[in-house]
Amino acid sequence: MKQITGHTGLICLLGSPCAHSISPMMHNLAFQLLNLDYCYLAFDVGEDALPDAVAGLKAMNARGFNLTMPDKNRMVSLCDKLSPAAEIIGAVNTVVNDNGSLTGHNTDGIGYMQSVKDAGFHIIGKKMTLLGAGGAATAILVQAALDGVAQISVFLRKTSRFYERAQETAEILRKRTGAQIRLCDFSDQELLKRELSDSAILTNATSVGMAPNNQSCPIPDSSFLPSGLIVSDIIYNPRETLLLRMAKEKGLPAFNGSYMLLYQGAEAFRLWTGKEMPAQQIKQAFFA
Repeated sequence: MKQITGHTGLICLLGSPCAHSISPMMHNLAFQLLNLDYCYLAFDVGEDALPDAVAGLKAMNARGFNLTMPDKNRMVSLCDKLSPAAEIIGAVNTVVNDNGSLTGHNTDGIGYMQSVKDAGFHIIGKKMTLLGAGGAATAILVQAALDGVAQISVFLRKTSRFYERAQETAEILRKRTGAQIRLCDFSDQELLKRELSDSAILTNATSVGMAPNNQSCPIPDSSFLPSGLIVSDIIYNPRETLLLRMAKEKGLPAFNGSYMLLYQGAEAFRLWTGKEMPAQQIKQAFFA
């Protein structure tokens, strides 16, 4: 068991609720495996208390921290600097403290893109159809465009509270990356089928199909899934959503959101420590 000393550095998670998070187990095992003198804890902190908590962590010279809901958007205004992705997304999930200067990052999109590579797929220069426009979907959209995915068709409801933000994000990304980004109405099923027909990958970044609503699916039926399509779902509970089951029954490659969770943490770990997280050992311990 790790010995906590007066030299042990603090890294933590802020959010509400956060007691269910796997992050403390993941990061503390990684610190132990690499013999790094840090300890990772979780603190239940909502938006109202966030400025005080951040000031306290800064005063205590904590090395950094993660943010989960509902704190990701509020954290943007509390940072001294933002990474390009965090600035465009408008949300921060990882903060690095360099002697009182707080830099906000968003590693969710990086985690997703690494999970695609980890599953053995190459989508740079190709087309993605992305379902959803919430926080996770926006992070994936931004990172995919920054990494060089050539075309991204984003399906969302025109009545969505995220629609205006999605328009702004798409315009920024078109100018910065040259990616062809198209916002599409989720209710137009024929358009969805057409966009999927020449996509390399389908990414479900909605909560449709998440436990306990295991029998829900973001697409009407398997005829929407053309031959050769990679099907991914950021949901990891259940491990196999109805969408993924549908894909596998058609013989299509498919993977869930478990490794997105792993690799967003791995990127945060690298930002704090300068070391690569021993991802394969963490994978075996918590995701096998």
